[in-house]
Amino acid sequence: MQKTTRLGVAALSAVLALGLAACGGGSSSTPSASGGATAAGATGEFNGALTAVVNPSDKKGGILKFANAGDWDSLDPGDTYYGYSWNFIRLYGRSLVMFKSAPGKEGNELTPDLAEGLGTPSDDAKTWTYKLKAGIKFEDGTPVTSKDVKYGVERSFDKEVFPDGYTYFNDFLNWPKDYKGAYKSPDANTDSAIETPDDQTIVFHLIKPLSNFDYFAQLPATIPVPKAKDTGAKYKEHVISTGPYKFDKNEIGKGFTLVRNDQWDPATDPNRKALPDGYDVATNVNADDIDNRILAGDLDVDIAGTGVQPAALGRVLPDPAMKANTDNPTGTRLWYTSINGNVPPLDNLECRKAVEYAADKTALQTAWGGEFAGGQIATSLLPPSIPGHEDFNTWVPGADNKGDVTKAKEALTACGQPNGFETNISYRAERPKEKAAAEALQQSLGRVGIKLTLKPFPQADYFALYAGKPGYAKDNKLGLAMNGWQSDWPDGFGFLQQIVDSRVIRDTGGSSNVSVRDPEVDKLIDQAMEQTDANARNAIWTQIDKKVMDDAYILPNVWAKALLVRSKNATNVFVNDAYGMYDYLGMGVK
Repeated sequence: MQKTTRLGVAALSAVLALGLAACGGGSSSTPSASGGATAAGATGEFNGALTAVVNPSDKKGGILKFANAGDWDSLDPGDTYYGYSWNFIRLYGRSLVMFKSAPGKEGNELTPDLAEGLGTPSDDAKTWTYKLKAGIKFEDGTPVTSKDVKYGVERSFDKEVFPDGYTYFNDFLNWPKDYKGAYKSPDANTDSAIETPDDQTIVFHLIKPLSNFDYFAQLPATIPVPKAKDTGAKYKEHVISTGPYKFDKNEIGKGFTLVRNDQWDPATDPNRKALPDGYDVATNVNADDIDNRILAGDLDVDIAGTGVQPAALGRVLPDPAMKANTDNPTGTRLWYTSINGNVPPLDNLECRKAVEYAADKTALQTAWGGEFAGGQIATSLLPPSIPGHEDFNTWVPGADNKGDVTKAKEALTACGQPNGFETNISYRAERPKEKAAAEALQQSLGRVGIKLTLKPFPQADYFALYAGKPGYAKDNKLGLAMNGWQSDWPDGFGFLQQIVDSRVIRDTGGSSNVSVRDPEVDKLIDQAMEQTDANARNAIWTQIDKKVMDDAYILPNVWAKALLVRSKNATNVFVNDAYGMYDYLGMGVK
């Protein structure tokens, strides 16, 4: 999860199978957020929250304290693409459907939220219909209608106003020709894309069949927005709530508080317990300070959900009592380095190969937190848990994974840079692990004459204004960019499309694809989307993975793991597999 623009029409042919647990019930032995915990979860054992609820409770009251080492990309449901934001947004916004608030694999299942049920397909899955529940209101008491959901999707179309959001809806709905969004095309009739025949019914019309549209319906853009109160780019300052909490105070760059929304009716919402009285969220807090405060009990959650920093690891792992209060989930996330072929001399494949060969993967693994809390050394893109993953290693960085200096120098000679070259590497300034990984690359690439200068940028605008903005990246010689990606949903499409399809790259910035520009990859994506057989489709995702690696546009670092520390003050603590972090919706306060 992190960002796209409109794809060509050829890319929109699809019958994609529902991924993993989305189409069926979870294991009956898996405890839900509303049930009891297993013995492991109840006693606070290491990894107890992976499959159980730790400290289960229905007690209401108290304030949960969260902190973010950086700032949000946006609190606006039409302009957010960080996984932690999608996890958190469920507190103040309700989409048509949602991932269950439950531990383990049950968290990958979709369940109705605003809607009465999952979508009803027709016209060979080109049309999807949802019926809204009755009695749902905005925080001001105004009833939520299907037109508010439609408007929420329409406004998200404008990627100049909302550069950080995805464009799945831009790409797949049957929008009228030359449609530019709710602001630039305010009088356009968009019924060809979205119809609202009555206040409780919304109908989506697609360009081509798509059998997994329920995954689209869980995206934050289906959170309703009242047109009369939309303030465009400033809407993030006060999103009008449909969830159990609403914004009380919001100081952009500092933090915000949520309080109870008295217009939320629990009778319409079996997914949310709404236990705390509110949330206190601080932003731009030093990452190491966040760890220290959580360990001391002064803070409850590191909102980013990417695990403790190296300094805290040294305290937690050797201490059995502290380790027993942690969880070590393996998610669908890849930490990687984008190799930008739009920045000379990396427009030459041989120069990109030199980067692949010279990289010390063991040093990168250490930078991310080691095998235990950083992850497994990655040799390709697709994580092992995603269908289509295959073990292969295109550019072997030496037998010991510490870099193949000889092959790197041969590649440099072949690209006309026998003495190496200079370029910049960007990373998110608030993330110590990204800085450490960039430094590890600086050292290992320096052995073959590739000189890297580190360039930190703010997390909130990293993709919109810097690494993800092609003109800026080229003008400022951001040849390498630290990056990370967690699957939007658990299949090859949900993982790969947004980070390897060149058609998602837009001049205005905001794309998560920083480096992959290959028409052959685009064609393979189209083929995968046309393939109705799951095995054949997964084989194409494998082929795409291999083609991107052949192009050397991405240097995989690690398939991520994280060491998460449970709050001493929180109840109902569990890891939701859909987000690969603690589930923020289910937590209460002791």
